[in-house]
Amino acid sequence: MHCPFCRHPDSRVVDSRTLDDGTGVRRRRQCPECGRRFTTMESASVSVVKRSGVTEPFSRTKVLSGVRKACQGRPVTEDQLALLAQRVEETVRASGCAEIEAHEVGLAVLEPLRELDEVAYLRFASVYRAFESLDDFEAAIALLRAEHEALGVEPAASSG
Repeated sequence: MHCPFCRHPDSRVVDSRTLDDGTGVRRRRQCPECGRRFTTMESASVSVVKRSGVTEPFSRTKVLSGVRKACQGRPVTEDQLALLAQRVEETVRASGCAEIEAHEVGLAVLEPLRELDEVAYLRFASVYRAFESLDDFEAAIALLRAEHEALGVEPAASSG
């Protein structure tokens, strides 16, 4: 690590701390040449491989954007969306892979979104599970109903 002040090619780590969200490390360093201190941030990058083969860095913002579309008109707050995006990022990072398929990111959204809002879940699932007919929607709804019955939970009443 080059010193940003004198460009000396080495530095000594004085202190290391994990970032609040657990996605990286903040290190305090000291240059043995000029004695000045500076901070570096380290984070493990996760790349998303799109269908076209193009690779780009994982973006929590893109997850938020896609989920926000599915939740349009639904009683879901921005805070809930932010927590969902954080859960998705944690799931993606926990896979331990440096590269993940874009489709896998979409699938990682499904469970937390189902817990948050079932209508938004069905909207999102119709894209990521490639629903092709009404039968696909009916099967997904039947599965949700069966889960409600197994848990003894009443489905949320429709507001329309």
